[in-house]
Amino acid sequence: MNKNIFREYDIRGIAENDLNNDSVVEIAAAYATLIQDFNSNSVLIGRDCRLSSNRIFDIFASTLIDHGVRVVDIGIITTPILYFAVNNYDIDAGVMITASHNPPEYNGFKTMVGKEVLSSAQIQKLYEIILSKSFAPKSEKKNSIEKLNVLDDYIEDITDNINLNKKIKLGVDCANTPIGGFVKSVFNKLECEALTLFDEPDGSFPNHHPDPSVESNLTELKKTVVKNKLDFGIAFDGDGDRIGVVDDKGNYINSDIILLILAKSILFNNPGATIIGEVKCSKVLFEEIKSLGGNPIMWKTGHSNIKEKIKNAKAILAGELSGHIFFKDKHYGYDDALYAALRISEVLSNTNIKLSDIIDKIPKRISTPEIRIDYSEENKFKLIKSLKKEIINDIRDYDINEIDGIRIENKNSWALIRASNTQPALTLRFESNSIENLNSIKEFLSTKLNNLTGEKWKF
Repeated sequence: MNKNIFREYDIRGIAENDLNNDSVVEIAAAYATLIQDFNSNSVLIGRDCRLSSNRIFDIFASTLIDHGVRVVDIGIITTPILYFAVNNYDIDAGVMITASHNPPEYNGFKTMVGKEVLSSAQIQKLYEIILSKSFAPKSEKKNSIEKLNVLDDYIEDITDNINLNKKIKLGVDCANTPIGGFVKSVFNKLECEALTLFDEPDGSFPNHHPDPSVESNLTELKKTVVKNKLDFGIAFDGDGDRIGVVDDKGNYINSDIILLILAKSILFNNPGATIIGEVKCSKVLFEEIKSLGGNPIMWKTGHSNIKEKIKNAKAILAGELSGHIFFKDKHYGYDDALYAALRISEVLSNTNIKLSDIIDKIPKRISTPEIRIDYSEENKFKLIKSLKKEIINDIRDYDINEIDGIRIENKNSWALIRASNTQPALTLRFESNSIENLNSIKEFLSTKLNNLTGEKWKF
C-alpha cells in the first residue's frame, strides 16, 4: 500500500497501481471499520466517469457488503450530488470515487461519515487500520446493492432558491465529465440559453484536461462566448465541484475575483458576514470584503479544511483559487460548481452591467496564476520546512504567514509557496502593485528556493 495516496483531504493515486484490486479491498475494509466506530452502517456511493471507476466501485461496494454495510448506489454523478444526497436522505455516510482534476490514469475516494468529510487525521486512521489489519469482522448477512436516483431531487434543490430577473446566455464547458449528462436541463429549467461544449461523458477526457483553473483548457469556451455574444462562460472539473469562469469578452477570471463578486452580493443582504478565502487568494479579496463591512478570514487550502472552518467560524461564503466555491447562504456549506454558476447568473440577471465591466471596477493588482512545479511526494513537505527556516532568518521587510505553507507579505507584494496535497508538486503564487515590486519578491523567493534545491527556477 502506497502511504502517499492518503492525502490531506482525500485518497488519490494511479488507478492501476495504487488502487489495484487488492488495495481497493483493504481501503474499503478500513472504511467499513472506521464508520462502524461512528455507528454508521449505510453508505451512499457515487462515481465519476473515469475508465477505472466502475471497477473500483464494484470491488469497494462488494467489500463493504462483506462487512455488513448497506450500500446504496447513486450512479455516475458529480461530487456535489453525493453531498446533496448525504444531506437529504436517511443514509449514514458517503463515498465519491473520483480523482477530480487529475489526469485520466488517476482515481481515488472522497469519503464522509454523516454529513462531514473525513478529516486529515481520520484519513490517516484508515491507513493505520490497513497497516495493522485490524478490520471489522465480516458479516454472515450479505445485502444486495440498492440503487437510488437522486438527480431530479438535486436539480429541484439547486434551482429552487435562484431568482433570475432576465434571461442569461452562457457557454458551458462540460469537459467530458458527468455534468454533461444533465447540465442543460438545469439551465433550461431556469429559462437560460446554455450552449454546451464536450457534454458527452468520457473518462479519457479527449478534448482537454478537466481542470478549469488552467486557462489554456478553456480555449474553446472563450471562442464560444465571444462568437455568440454570451453573458459569460463556465467550465467544470472532473467531479463538478470546481468552476472556471470566462467573462463576456472571453477573458479568464481568477476564482478569487469571482468570489469577491459573489461576496459583494451576499454582503448586501447579510451585513457583517464572515467570508473565507484560502492562502492563494488575492489581497484585494480580503481588503474589499473588509471595506464592505464583512469579516474576511484567510485559511488553509483544501475542501475539508474550508468546510471545517465554515462551520467553526459560522461563515456563509468561502472559496479557493482553484475554483471551489462554498455557499452556506441558502445552501449547505459545501462546494458545488453548478450551484456557483447559478448564483453568478443570478447576480448578472439583477444588473444591466456586463461581467467585464463589473470586473473593471475592482482594484487592480498584478498577479500570477497558480504556478505548479513538479517535486517528489517524499520531499515536498521537507523542502517547505527547510525554506521556512531560511526565510525566517532573512525576512527583510516581509511579514510571514504560516497558516498553510509560507506566505510572505508587505504593503506592496505577497508571495506564497506550499506543498500540494493532491499532487507531487509545489504550488506558488505572486502578487504586487507594480512589475518592479513583483519581480523583486519573485527574485527573493526563487533565490532562497534555488539555493536549497540546486535548481535554477525563475518565476
